[in-house]
Amino acid sequence: MTVQQEITEQLPGPRTDIRARVADLHVTREGARGGPSERATRAQHAKGKLTARERIGVLLDAGSFNEIEQLRRHRAVGFGIEDRRPHTDGVIAGWGTVEGRTVFVYAHDFRIFGGALGEAHAEKIQKVMDMAIAAGAPLVSLNDGAGARIQEGVSALAGYGGIFRRNVRASGVIPQISVILGPCAGGSAYSPALTDFVFMVRGTSQMFITGPDVVKAVTGEDVSQENLGGADVHAELSGVAHFVYEDEWTCLGEVRYLLSLLPSNNRQNPPSVPCVDPDDRRNDALLGLVPAEGRLPYDMRRVIEEIVDHGDFLEVHEGWARNVVCGLARLGGQVVGIVANQPLALAGVLDIKASEKAARFVRTCDAFNIPLLSLVDVPGFLPGVDQEHEGVIRRGAKLLYAYCEATVARVQLILRKAYGGAYIVMDSRSIGADLSYAWPTNEIAVMGAEGAANVIFRKRIAEADDPEALRAQLVKEYRSELMHPYYAAERGLVDDVIDPVETRALLIRAFRMLRSKHVDQPSRKHANIPL
Repeated sequence: MTVQQEITEQLPGPRTDIRARVADLHVTREGARGGPSERATRAQHAKGKLTARERIGVLLDAGSFNEIEQLRRHRAVGFGIEDRRPHTDGVIAGWGTVEGRTVFVYAHDFRIFGGALGEAHAEKIQKVMDMAIAAGAPLVSLNDGAGARIQEGVSALAGYGGIFRRNVRASGVIPQISVILGPCAGGSAYSPALTDFVFMVRGTSQMFITGPDVVKAVTGEDVSQENLGGADVHAELSGVAHFVYEDEWTCLGEVRYLLSLLPSNNRQNPPSVPCVDPDDRRNDALLGLVPAEGRLPYDMRRVIEEIVDHGDFLEVHEGWARNVVCGLARLGGQVVGIVANQPLALAGVLDIKASEKAARFVRTCDAFNIPLLSLVDVPGFLPGVDQEHEGVIRRGAKLLYAYCEATVARVQLILRKAYGGAYIVMDSRSIGADLSYAWPTNEIAVMGAEGAANVIFRKRIAEADDPEALRAQLVKEYRSELMHPYYAAERGLVDDVIDPVETRALLIRAFRMLRSKHVDQPSRKHANIPL
């Protein structure tokens, strides 16, 4: 006897009465909402993990969730799976609201088949993805599953293919956010990789294509799940995870915050909010935060927090490629994306990882109509055999390409040094920045004065009676003639040299003026970004 038959037998009265049918429906739905068993729920909680429905309850506004296909069951047979046909088939899907705006969501239920994906499971996910694209609303996936359902074979694999195709179709159309709240192994890891943002939780989230057992069998390496694909691995080494948190409640709360900064789709602007932080607030603190000497370090994040509304800054990829800072904030109530060199890490140079990190962020902002602010303090690209052999040319070109391709409002602010190709790549006027400003501490040049003097005057220095004295004199001359703070402004490559205390007010006015910017792109099938 099936579970449904047992439930029906327990209900009094004939089945022909509609009230009895309604009672039957409520019992069935309650059983579907309750999940497989209390034991399975306790096991989930024992791992510090919420159930799928609890996670949705934390993510969405209270009482706003509307579920689809709650009574869906698989039709697979073989290996005993035909005897286990729970409702939902291991994934909860539907829509609700976050701060009143529609958001679609699906959540793997690890208590049912370990969250593994089968044909019916995949079809539910595909349906909610289609609904999100059609409605023009963000999609959040709460991942906690063991990959493809082995008993269903190729049908499960085909289900992944349909999900991946929809991920790509939705890319740049609606925000897609993946939250990893348990295992995400094999083919299931590719869907998060195709989305805009990936969140993970320390201690419970793992992502990998091949697990520790396979790795050991093939390579002989003995590695734990956490060391192979844990949250910190992907936040600091691989760059797969954009955000990492200590627990699910904090993580899901930050997903809500990110959604508040994003538009619902690519046809809308990010939501603006009333701002009580004065537009014309002076930034006197900046005079003490940033040393005039270009070789002295400082924390660029403190500069950002001083400028933006209420100091609120959501940093993306905080643990990966730390020599560039990327994140979202508001200026005068309007959302902006910020890309900034970080003098605290590798002196703020651009390298392969920093270029790829910033390029992806620039393209994400451009896709969703988020204006870009570039804060520049860059000594150049990182030199080295490893960088050259690993493709710094093609991979560094990704950032150049991303800026050149972007059609959103773009403002550049040069705080101190901006040398060589890195100056050009960091959204200079020559590649399309709408406005470029500089502080009076700026130095824009092909290279630093010391290096330039050594190249230009190598022979004179070598033949001098006192090479060091001559070198110091020539460095001083080069700096005074070609690197003074007004050199670029005199040639129209910087719109103005500004007092740092006026930075916030000027940036707000600039972005407000550029709010209606429109660019017509050439007709083409698609661009071909560097590999």
